[in-house]
Amino acid sequence: MPEQLFDRAAEYEAMLNRGIGLSGENQEFFISGRIQDMRSQVPPSPRRILDFGCGTGKSCAKLADAFPTAQIVGADLSQEALRHAKMTLGSNRVRFENIADLPRLEPFDLCYINGVFHHILPSERQSTLVMIRELLTPGAHLALFENNPWNPGARMVMRRIPFDRDAIPLSFLEARTRVKAAGFHVYGTRFLFYMPKALAPLRFIEPLFVKVPLGAQYYVLAGTPGRSG
Repeated sequence: MPEQLFDRAAEYEAMLNRGIGLSGENQEFFISGRIQDMRSQVPPSPRRILDFGCGTGKSCAKLADAFPTAQIVGADLSQEALRHAKMTLGSNRVRFENIADLPRLEPFDLCYINGVFHHILPSERQSTLVMIRELLTPGAHLALFENNPWNPGARMVMRRIPFDRDAIPLSFLEARTRVKAAGFHVYGTRFLFYMPKALAPLRFIEPLFVKVPLGAQYYVLAGTPGRSG
């Protein structure tokens, strides 16, 4: 992941919201939607949660709200992003670390990753997933979210965002294959965000389509060996 991605951390949210504004929604809407759906699929009380590639940390605050007994660690490579996150969102339950420092920390029960792997070179994706697996406890969960290249709207939004234009999207098929090859058990794939804001009255039917591979985002839900039940 290029460290310079967040060298202009203060401008990041503005650039992102300009891009996803095509949907009629903003960053907060998509963060909340991802975490709400993930929360319905994982055990309710993880003790430690890792937000891998946290950027400026917005998801960390939402994770803390969704899992009120958990400690949240946001990790990134960009020192500028981490400084911004610490200043604006750091608390007694939310902390921020450089990815390089993660192996020295206590392992995690849940790892949330959003929009990170399309910034990782394909040749480095597998080793990154293996590294992530080694940061997790036995029976931990992984939720790997990515933009769906099968969705024309998702591709259009990525072209509108300066830091996503040169990214290399990965399909859910690649993501599942890589997650499994890294030693995880793959539990399933869910597809989210079908309706733009203009069609918001129809969003009540979106849960019927979580298995249809056309949503703007997908996530692979997986776990490390050792899960009971």
